[in-house]
Amino acid sequence: METREKIIIIGGGFAGLQLAKTLNNKNKKVILLDCVNHHMFQPLFYQVACGRIEPSNISFPFRKIFQRSRNTQFRLTEVKEIVPSQNKVITDEAEFSYDKLVIATGCKTNFFGNLGLESRAFGMKNTQEAIGIRNHVLMTFEKLILEKSRSDEGNWNIVIVGSGPTGVELAGAFAEMKKDILPRDYPYMNFDNLKIILVSSTDMPLAVMSDEAQQKSEQYLKELGVTFMSGETVTEYDGDKVIMKSGKEIPSNNVIWAAGVTGNVVDGFPQDKLVRNRYVVDRYNRVKGYDNIYAIGDIAYMETPKYEHAHPQVANVAITQAKNLGKNLLKKEGSEWKEYEYEDKGSLATIGKHRAVVDLPFFKFQGFLAWYFWMFLHLMLILSVRNKLAVFFNWMWSYFNKDSSLRLIILPNKKNETVQ
Repeated sequence: METREKIIIIGGGFAGLQLAKTLNNKNKKVILLDCVNHHMFQPLFYQVACGRIEPSNISFPFRKIFQRSRNTQFRLTEVKEIVPSQNKVITDEAEFSYDKLVIATGCKTNFFGNLGLESRAFGMKNTQEAIGIRNHVLMTFEKLILEKSRSDEGNWNIVIVGSGPTGVELAGAFAEMKKDILPRDYPYMNFDNLKIILVSSTDMPLAVMSDEAQQKSEQYLKELGVTFMSGETVTEYDGDKVIMKSGKEIPSNNVIWAAGVTGNVVDGFPQDKLVRNRYVVDRYNRVKGYDNIYAIGDIAYMETPKYEHAHPQVANVAITQAKNLGKNLLKKEGSEWKEYEYEDKGSLATIGKHRAVVDLPFFKFQGFLAWYFWMFLHLMLILSVRNKLAVFFNWMWSYFNKDSSLRLIILPNKKNETVQ
């Protein structure tokens, strides 16, 4: 009896999950490893942070996804090291052997080595961080209404660092929250004092998009009352004030870092296999110097004729790389394998109700039509029908009522320890 090839996938993000689905119920033994038990739809984390949707609406348990699979297993564990010489993965709970290994560990927030920022500012790369932002911002107003004091100016400044899609979308959502929701929740507080400040190292927001998108997004931010600080680089945050390279300071107790990402590298590989904290791979996503180890998605650094400095770290690259590798792994190695190249299908971002920008390869548009397009596309990308309906219902409720009922403050339970 022929033994099935054993493929281990590390990471269940867009890339890892898509590869597992491509190999599902095929003649391979697949084991998916992740330190959380669910896949997360990261593009909508900002809506969790602003209390528009619940994390369960954009989270999908792996065991539910592969409930009827005949060949795919999931293990909840954190990978500590890869030992290529032994074809082995070491985790905090066990060791796993493999015939082929696929690294799909994605990215984490990049604080550029600044430990002060890392320990005090909020990132937004997982469910816990998004919930943490929601808790912290809402708790700020709960404390203010009890203290009935405005002496601490930092409570009234929400600072978002980074003007890419995440930063811009978050700024727009908080601006609408300030206008439509918070005054009703806290009727005796004057939210004219609340400032949403977007700090950008570039001159315009959404610097990776077209000039039209940049100009329109800046206009939308101004219409929503967001303070856009261009050409500013944050160097430090001490918990009370944001300090910039120019010498400017912003008092704030609510700082969200959306200024960059870096690869989630696993120990076990020499430095010459990495470029900008990403594994160097060939056109088949095979890691440099290894025959049976692959990397896909944000963690992969692949140079191609179209992308001489590697592909952008976006979901569509991760998904299409995973599909291509999955199809290749199901074929005989060699001439039948297909090289990967990314076909850019465009980019988009939303900056509040009826405000969005869309850049397609041959067409660019903004405004309410772009906003509907953004909503439709994201709704279609959500995995299950139940979750699609839940998100759609929440969106429609917010659309007509300019409100939501999802502003729950969920803090860890404090247990009293009894000393014997």
